[in-house]
Amino acid sequence: MELLIVGTLDGQIGAASKIAAQQGGQVTLADTVERGLDILRGGKSVELVMIDVKLDVYKFISSLEQERINVLVVACGVANDSSLAVKAIKAGAKEYIPLPPDPELIGAVLAAATRENHALIYGDKKTEAVLKMAKQIAPSEANVLLTGESGTGKEIFSRFIHDNSKRANKRFVAVNCAAIPETLLESELFGYEKGAFTGAVARRIGKFEEASEGTLLLDEISEMDIKIQAKLLRAIQEKEIDRIGGKSPIKVNTRIIATSNRNLSEAVKNGTFRQDLYYRLNVVNVNIPPLRERMDDVVVLAKHFAKKYSELNDIPLKPFSADAEKKLLNYRWPGNVRELENTIHRAVLLSTGNEIDENAVILDDISAVIENETIQTSSEKEAFAGKTLAGMERTLIIDTLKHTMGNRTIAANILGISIRTLRNKLKQYQDEGLDI
Repeated sequence: MELLIVGTLDGQIGAASKIAAQQGGQVTLADTVERGLDILRGGKSVELVMIDVKLDVYKFISSLEQERINVLVVACGVANDSSLAVKAIKAGAKEYIPLPPDPELIGAVLAAATRENHALIYGDKKTEAVLKMAKQIAPSEANVLLTGESGTGKEIFSRFIHDNSKRANKRFVAVNCAAIPETLLESELFGYEKGAFTGAVARRIGKFEEASEGTLLLDEISEMDIKIQAKLLRAIQEKEIDRIGGKSPIKVNTRIIATSNRNLSEAVKNGTFRQDLYYRLNVVNVNIPPLRERMDDVVVLAKHFAKKYSELNDIPLKPFSADAEKKLLNYRWPGNVRELENTIHRAVLLSTGNEIDENAVILDDISAVIENETIQTSSEKEAFAGKTLAGMERTLIIDTLKHTMGNRTIAANILGISIRTLRNKLKQYQDEGLDI
């Protein structure tokens, strides 16, 4: 793994570097916060940062967050730096390592940083068939389109493809196209030069360059603005990108895996997605069935999540009762694996006996609630008379969000609209004075 040390570590850099090297780490040094940020902005493949607690840890971590640079940060200091240690943890450091460094402690932190939390757990024949196909196409250089409902595990499958490809020892970089505002997505993907726009205080390497020689995951690509789609198409076709404010193109060698929970062929027909880009991405299509169509995965996954969250919360691992398993298998899981994971996490915390019983398994059958509430009596239907279409649309959107407990992804799926459309509607309602 790649380790970045920022600061002097009270003269313990040599010892920390030696321990890290013995654990298989490659070490890069930076004497200041700004130098450390410049190294990360330059696209250096760093998985863990050890920063001197005497430096401005808050500035360092807040800069990473503002520039959306994802890396694990731990603070280091001498044993009597307790107040600085607390301050560093509050600033966002994940751990505090006292100096002089302990080999076992650093080894544990490095192991935690490199441990993959993307286990592919399954027990259903349909999932096995999808994995077989994914493994078959993984060694190729073909772009891949992963489709399936939200929460089915598309990112985990994309990592599986990367890990079984010829690029496995290179970087896997993920970008959520739905989570990043349109105005920022271009700079996120392609990077920018210093002074390219207000706030561009230094050169920033984009995700395409970060993932060069490796794999770039474009999550929920259907939410990408059509103007950026044109630049993405050029990057795929020409294997080169232009940083914002740059003077010359930059060659890249990046394999693309894209995901979508929407029908991209319909988006092409509607004019919201470029047909030529669709063909470039859809060289191989891997469709992941919803959890309700692979029910043999449910109990296997439930046991995996129970173990995970029992360990995380330092709670003894308990088995599921027969009634609890039956309850899990009789549910349709509209939120798929993501909903199952949340349900099991909650069940682990709520369980009071020697096993996880059906009372600890609390389900929110959103689809059933929506279906039942759409069965109106004639008098209720008459209440709709005189209301505008826009008003009815607003009521439906707000009520659906209430039922999903604010989960916009599930709400958008139920409503049959994109997350971006939902976000724009909510902004419109806020502008009109509605308290969202």
